[in-house]
Amino acid sequence: MAEKLEITIEVIVHATEDDEKILKAFFKQFNISKDEFSRQNLTGHFENPITLLRAKIKKNDARNFLQRLLSKIPENQISEIIEDIENHIQDSTLYLRFGKQDLIKGKMIVQEKDAVKFKIFTPIYKKNDIIKNYVKLLTETE
Repeated sequence: MAEKLEITIEVIVHATEDDEKILKAFFKQFNISKDEFSRQNLTGHFENPITLLRAKIKKNDARNFLQRLLSKIPENQISEIIEDIENHIQDSTLYLRFGKQDLIKGKMIVQEKDAVKFKIFTPIYKKNDIIKNYVKLLTETE
């Protein structure tokens, strides 16, 4: 797997949602404590409060996290991501989104709306290798 791997997790939590449930799900699924998340309070439409939770995982922790994440994604969904990988890559970063409610239920299902966002970055020095390297990253198992 890539030597320099960095994963950023972002979750938008609306006022009607329980951020503790989301944080507990991250701990249960990936062993990421709530202390590893930064919290930013924002204001949405109609002045409703929104909280942005963000965590950055680096080096060995990122490799371990990615292995756990990939083990939780159904095989057919990994295949779908790989088939459509060009639409998941921007500026040498792989973007994946999974359902927030599915995470709470212990599942990782690809979803665009109401999603937990994962930004997976590893330095790729040759533009022609970007897709190949991310496909390898998604299919490599250690």
